[in-house]
Amino acid sequence: MNSNLIFKSQREISSAFIDSSVRMGVAQSVLLVQDNLTECFNAMGCDGVVYREKFNDFWVFTKTKVHFYRRPDWREIVTACTFPIDNLGMRTHVNTEIVDKNGMRLLVANQEACVLSLESHRPVRITTLPYPTEGFPEPVFNEAFERFPCDFSDDELAFEQTIRSCHIDMSHHMNNIEYIKFALSVFSDDFLQAHEITDLEVHYTGESKEGQLLKVYRRDDSGCPGRTFVHIKEGGRPVFECCIKFK
Repeated sequence: MNSNLIFKSQREISSAFIDSSVRMGVAQSVLLVQDNLTECFNAMGCDGVVYREKFNDFWVFTKTKVHFYRRPDWREIVTACTFPIDNLGMRTHVNTEIVDKNGMRLLVANQEACVLSLESHRPVRITTLPYPTEGFPEPVFNEAFERFPCDFSDDELAFEQTIRSCHIDMSHHMNNIEYIKFALSVFSDDFLQAHEITDLEVHYTGESKEGQLLKVYRRDDSGCPGRTFVHIKEGGRPVFECCIKFK
């Protein structure tokens, strides 16, 4: 195992990362995971800045899966540990573990990523770029990604949302975290306060831009109480799907 692949950071949960429960929010948890991954890639010399400037390529995060043990409180000090667990040629998986000051696990996450050419938007083999190929640490979370239903009807439409400039990131597309916020918006605040999330899995299946109209669909899983699917389309084109599980 190559210990140089492991990036650790100590963070205080600031007011910018909490929700109405005064704990780290669900979307903000994914933001923290993504942020630590960015710092991990920077430490390994393979982040988006290097790929854009030297290779005219960019990272795309296609899937994220998170299991929550406990969401930390406002001002709580946590340690986030991030590292790649494989290099599959066309994609990679990266694990993150966040623990409290006593070393108790708060959440684990697995992210799937690939690289695209800025010029053609076609996939690029990661093995042709500066990225680890061996010596990966043991995974802390490698549960398989699921397949979600896609046959949502008009009866399952929760709401529509026009993409505004505040939703756009540096790629000039809708920011990944904004999709998660929209997905959580199918629930009321009272519901989210009363139900503890255990699992979140999201798939980014397309790109959307400022001015486009998104349709957000919701389906509660009749075969598994506490599980809800959210599907987002733009003009009939799927751009995001996820599954949220509550206790």
